[in-house]
Amino acid sequence: MLIAGLQKNSLVDYRGKVAAVVFTPYCNFNCYYCHNRILLETNPDKVRYNLIDEAEVMAFLKKRVGLLQGVVITGGEPTLHEDLPNFIKEVRKLKFPVKLDTNGGRPEVLGKLIGERLLDSIAMDIKAPFRRYNEMCGVEVNHENIKKSIELIMDSGIDYEFRTTATPEFTLEDFHDIARIIDGCRLYVLQQFRKPENHGEFADIRNARKPHPKMFFEKARDICSPHAKEIIIRGVNL
Repeated sequence: MLIAGLQKNSLVDYRGKVAAVVFTPYCNFNCYYCHNRILLETNPDKVRYNLIDEAEVMAFLKKRVGLLQGVVITGGEPTLHEDLPNFIKEVRKLKFPVKLDTNGGRPEVLGKLIGERLLDSIAMDIKAPFRRYNEMCGVEVNHENIKKSIELIMDSGIDYEFRTTATPEFTLEDFHDIARIIDGCRLYVLQQFRKPENHGEFADIRNARKPHPKMFFEKARDICSPHAKEIIIRGVNL
């Protein structure tokens, strides 16, 4: 599998666990605020990341058996890679729980991973209410695919969270509409917008805007609370 980065330990990417984070390149969305936008580049002459051999990653993980508590696979969008299931199987042979970060755009892949019981946890980004999905993702998004992924995750019986980054243009009405999409979910995370690093040609003037204040998140939490069993606010000092 193509691997564009490896974070050897993280305390924040897998809730309650010390985990390694594996980054895959490429994405089918084009969100302007993404911190990993450099992974979108597919032109070999413009790529600013170095691919890591899968064998090197597996060798590292073997040395960390008993030390790490899990492995997170993120991106980019991992479900774009056909050999993702085989990679996960190799990781699971080491007895590591596996968490997948996904945008939910490929429910056929997600369904296969869930059906084969390859995942222990899933985090799916809910980018916006459907009326604003294309705007936030920078591409034409199949809303039915997003709905299907939400259903698959909620019916999976495994640990999961839905999460939304509250970019500066987000409104409380947006959160009201999102909450209805994921009604009855186990965990919904409201994330603070953070200005990404300057990604050169990927830089976007919209990232210069101020993030929402604490009060906005408190109101958003109140709006969403009837629709989720638990709500967490990340990146905001409450």
